[in-house]
Amino acid sequence: MQLTVRHTTRYRYDSPLANAMQQIRLTPRDCVGQKVIDWTVEAPGMERATSYVDAFGNWVQMVSSSGIVEEVEITARGTVQTEDKAGMLGEDDGQTPPRIYTRFTPLTQPNQAIRRLASVAENSDQIAGFHALMHAIRDKVDYKVGVTQTHATAISSLAAGEGVCQDHAHIFIAASRALGIPARYVSGYLLLEEEGASEAHHAWAEVYLKGLGWLAFDVSNAICPTDRYIRLTTGLDSRSAAPIRGIRFGGQEENLRVEVEVAQAASQQQQ
Repeated sequence: MQLTVRHTTRYRYDSPLANAMQQIRLTPRDCVGQKVIDWTVEAPGMERATSYVDAFGNWVQMVSSSGIVEEVEITARGTVQTEDKAGMLGEDDGQTPPRIYTRFTPLTQPNQAIRRLASVAENSDQIAGFHALMHAIRDKVDYKVGVTQTHATAISSLAAGEGVCQDHAHIFIAASRALGIPARYVSGYLLLEEEGASEAHHAWAEVYLKGLGWLAFDVSNAICPTDRYIRLTTGLDSRSAAPIRGIRFGGQEENLRVEVEVAQAASQQQQ
């Protein structure tokens, strides 16, 4: 399937910025089941951007701006060819050893409740075990927008019993790591099947199983990602996989607006 994406992020400030620096992780990379056909990122200072690949294999563009700025707009757009691999990515390029993803972070620290939940995955059939974990988390944590903070922890989200895709992913990751299984956070895009099913800018998790490699699980939709998904970034949690991170001087009050559109390419819709 060919998917087109337009992702716009706007920052507005109550007072002018004096200086800003941002790490932009808005360019997907080719991987199993995904090939980038075309992609561009537009942002202030992009012509002077420094580019590199970070420790998690994400393509990063570092941009900076100076002078009087009251609004910053960053837009990523492009087309990606996807293929349904039933969530099975296998081995990656080996840049980041899987054991790195057994490390707990403040957002993925488990407690006794998460460790009990993790026991669901202890099955001689590991794939079946993690499918069971995915469904157990979804049963305990309803999908509901606006009930958790941006950087809610796995512990607080499970206790609340409500959350969004990043909360589901954090709980799944915390439970997996509690079992000693490498697990990573994935930020990306989803072509919605129906209005209100999820968010076009989405998040899920992947676990590494010996002999199989990486397998993806979308707890919010209780499925393994298909050709309706585009992987954008990976990391230890939502912070390290954030599409945009930065620092600024000035502009004390920040107003953020994000618009994401994901569609099937027009040429395919006509077939």
